[in-house]
Amino acid sequence: MANHASAIKRHKQSVKRNARNRAARTRIKNVVKAVRAAIANNDKAAAEAALVTATSTVTKIAGKGVIHWKNAARKVSRLAKAVNAIEA
Repeated sequence: MANHASAIKRHKQSVKRNARNRAARTRIKNVVKAVRAAIANNDKAAAEAALVTATSTVTKIAGKGVIHWKNAARKVSRLAKAVNAIEA
């Protein structure tokens, strides 16, 4: 463990941020999983509703810098493409 007060503070901050970022990544996985489940059930209405939630969540988390903005754009784009492929 660090001996300087500033190093101790930095360690505490990094632990806190690591936990927050891990929770954010888990949240992304869960919202993407919800969209994929709706797509698997061919439920276009549920998939569209889940896509709105997923888009908002992924974009927000990318804005915080947890994931790269291009990674977020790619996820949203692929989910939207999959939802649009569902026959109404």
